[in-house]
Amino acid sequence: MADLHGRIGGTLTGYDLKARWNGQTLDGRIGGVFDGKDIHLTVAAGEVDGRVGGTFAGFDADGQLSPQGVQVRLGGHVVGDDVHLRIQGDRVTGRYSGRIDGKDVNLMRDGDQLTGRIGGTVEGKDVHLHIGPVPTELAALAAVCAYKALEDEQSSQAASSASSG
Repeated sequence: MADLHGRIGGTLTGYDLKARWNGQTLDGRIGGVFDGKDIHLTVAAGEVDGRVGGTFAGFDADGQLSPQGVQVRLGGHVVGDDVHLRIQGDRVTGRYSGRIDGKDVNLMRDGDQLTGRIGGTVEGKDVHLHIGPVPTELAALAAVCAYKALEDEQSSQAASSASSG
């Protein structure tokens, strides 16, 4: 068993990510007890399948993982986001959620650490994860899942405060 833990985003507007990797399944939690989502990703023969969040308030993860990259759909076929990442050595680059409305992914693995940024300078979030022996491609996908969970929560909060004001 290996632990993956760290933070996506800042101290005030960020989510912790804590999960365990057993060689086939990454199980854990994004965010806190009340303000977060469970993460469950299963990897087999280059395929990843799983769920972030619960039955109603969550999203599926389905696609391919390899040491060269990540091609995964988060959400459904109609409403969802694509993740396209390329892994070259210790560097992970790519896009999350499309070419126009999407976010850049720029991460670097340094030993047991995965650090970098998802999104731009203003709208983006920092990534600081201790990943141990977790494969780089899976750790990068978990970081994007945490980013999406945080982004979804912030959008939901903004919509509810706008409608109540």
